[in-house]
Amino acid sequence: MKSFKCIGSPFLLFLIGFFAWNLSYTQQLNTLNIQNIEFEGLKKNKRSFLYRIIETEIGDSLSPVLVKNDLKYLRQLSGINIADFRIDTTDNGLNLIFQVEEAKTFFPIINFGGIKNNFWFQLGFNETNLQGRGHQLTTFYQNIDSRHNLNVYYRKPFIGGSKWGGSLNIRRFASVEPIYFEGRPVFYDYNNNSAGASIFYQFKSNHFIELGGTFFTENFEKNQRHEDEVTPGPDQVNEPKLLFKAIHHINEIDHHYFYQDGFSNQFNVESVLNTRPGNWFNLVFNDTRYLKRMGKRGNLAFRLRLGISTNDNNPFAPFVLDSYVNIRGSGNRIDRGTAAIILNAEYRHSFFEGELFAGQLVAFSDVGTWRNPGGSLSDLTDSENFRHFAGGGIRLIYKRAFNAMLRLDYGVDIYDGSQRGFVFGFGQYF
Repeated sequence: MKSFKCIGSPFLLFLIGFFAWNLSYTQQLNTLNIQNIEFEGLKKNKRSFLYRIIETEIGDSLSPVLVKNDLKYLRQLSGINIADFRIDTTDNGLNLIFQVEEAKTFFPIINFGGIKNNFWFQLGFNETNLQGRGHQLTTFYQNIDSRHNLNVYYRKPFIGGSKWGGSLNIRRFASVEPIYFEGRPVFYDYNNNSAGASIFYQFKSNHFIELGGTFFTENFEKNQRHEDEVTPGPDQVNEPKLLFKAIHHINEIDHHYFYQDGFSNQFNVESVLNTRPGNWFNLVFNDTRYLKRMGKRGNLAFRLRLGISTNDNNPFAPFVLDSYVNIRGSGNRIDRGTAAIILNAEYRHSFFEGELFAGQLVAFSDVGTWRNPGGSLSDLTDSENFRHFAGGGIRLIYKRAFNAMLRLDYGVDIYDGSQRGFVFGFGQYF
C-alpha cells in the first residue's frame, strides 16, 4: 500500500490557522462594544465638536459602515485634511481612535478678473473653523466697475446641544448693469444693500435644511455715460424687498487633500416680496456637482445648474450670465434671463505633487443657455441665447489648508473668438 506525503502541509496548516484566528478575532470585535472614542493629531479642532460630526457612539458595537462614513464626514470638514482610524482591544471593550491631520482654515480671499474695459477684484479673508468648532467668518471688499462692495457673513453650525444652527449676513453689492430694452443695452448703476439671517437643521453633518429671510433694497440709476443721450427705460428705480428662502443640501463628496470624489446637490426655493407694489416673485434653482477621481493624478468635475423663475417681462431678471459665476471668459454681467441651464466641466490633472505643494493643469468647458424675460422655454434652445466658452487654466495648491489654491483660467467663445477673458481667484471655480 502506497503512502502519500503532503509536501505543503506545514504551509496549509499555517493558512488554516491564520484564517481561523482572523475569523475568531473578527467575531470578537463584533461582540465587543466601543468603550472609548479618541482623536489623535488635534491642535485646533475641539473634541466636543468632532463628536457632533461622527455617528459612532460609545456603547455601540463596531460597524465598519458607520466608521467609513465617519471618516468621510471628518474629511469633509475644512479643518481636517486626512482621517484614518485604528482599533485597540481591551478586556472591557474596544477603543476607537480616529487619526487626523489638521488643515489650516484661515486664508485670504484674492480674486480678480476682467476683459477689455471691464475689470474687478476682491480682497478679504475667510475662516471656516473659528475656535476649532466649525464656525465660519467671511468678510471681503470687492470692486466691480470702480464701485464698492462689502460682505460680512457668520455661520454657527450648532447652537447649544441641539442640531440647529444659524447664520447672519450683511452685504452691499454695487456694479454697473447692462439692462436690455428691445435689444438695446442701457447701463445702470446698481446698488443692493441687504441684511439677512438663517436657521438650519442638520440631519447628519453632510445633510441639512436651511430656512432664512433677508431684507434688501435694490436701486437702479442710469449710468453717467447716458447723461447727454435719450435712452429707453426709467431714470431710476428704488425697491425695498423681502426675501424668504428654503434650502436642502446633501454632500457625499469624499476628500483626499485637493482630490474629490462623489456628488453633492443643493436645491433652493426663494420668494421675494416687492413691498411697494405688493407683488411676489418666485425662484427655484438646483446645483448638482459630480466629481470622479481618475487614477492617481486626475480628477473629473461637473456642475449642472438648473433654474427657473417667475417669467415677468422685466429687464431686471434674476439669472445672470457672467464670468465670475458661470461662464469663464464672458465678462462680468452681459445678459439676464428668467430660466437657465448651465453645465461646467473640468478635467484637472496634477503635474506636480509634493508634501506641501501641488500644481494642476485644467481644461474646461462652460456651456449655458437662458430664457429671455417674458419669453418662452423654447428660448433655451435658441442659438442666440446659447453660450459656449472653453479654455484652460492652472492651479497652484497649498495642501495643508482647505481649498487653498491660486486659480487662473482663460476662456474663449468657441463661436466668436473675439469674446474672451481671464478669471483669477482663490479656490476651485466650482
